[in-house]
Amino acid sequence: MTDKLRLANVTKHFGTNRVLDQLSISVAPGEVVSFIGASGSGKTTLLRCINLLETIDDGSIHLDDLEITRVGVDANPIRRRVGIVFQSFNLFPHMSVLRNTTLALTEVLGNSREEAESTARTLLARFGLADKFDSYPDRLSGGQQQRVAIARALALNPEVLLLDEITSALDPELVGEVLDVVRELKGSGITLLLATHEMGFAREISDRVCFLANGTIAESGHPEQIFGDPQDQRTQQFLARVINSGRLN
Repeated sequence: MTDKLRLANVTKHFGTNRVLDQLSISVAPGEVVSFIGASGSGKTTLLRCINLLETIDDGSIHLDDLEITRVGVDANPIRRRVGIVFQSFNLFPHMSVLRNTTLALTEVLGNSREEAESTARTLLARFGLADKFDSYPDRLSGGQQQRVAIARALALNPEVLLLDEITSALDPELVGEVLDVVRELKGSGITLLLATHEMGFAREISDRVCFLANGTIAESGHPEQIFGDPQDQRTQQFLARVINSGRLN
């Protein structure tokens, strides 16, 4: 089976700080991969590089057979195939929920307003937002805003969806409703890559969990192996802190 996504020796610096250090990984079509690790380990930067929001300094990233980090590649068609959802929602405050969701469909794909609204209404209803079409973001809870952000990303029908700490800005009681949306996406055929601090959720939903340390994948494996019998000392130490803080439920 051809890899959906392949990173080869990806390196990224911010000044003198090497955030990603020759990181390599291959992801199969439809696979769900969670990236865990301490803050500053490179999780968010990794996702942003895959979406071409950051340029890499060395190595390569391939989507199917296309090297998307090659000089001269147009980022916009890639971003239609690789969606991203941010921890801070990034909704347009002056636009309704419906318009936030239809904007890319009309402006990027050139869909008619009627076609775009039909797609958006179906997605929003699927995520329990049928009564919020005309609401503005400041009238929504954090969980509702994040569900709108996920619907907006899915409206473009991406092949790969990147989820960057999508629950970190939410109150604890709102986390579950967003994670339910992600559970629904598993098995839909879309390839999911998550940077997350929700360890119990990563254990539940992932086909594979990768522990990042110092900008590289220190350990990768099935969730039960990573959480139940980690081999790398850095993974062991990290998970010991997680367990002691009660965050592995």
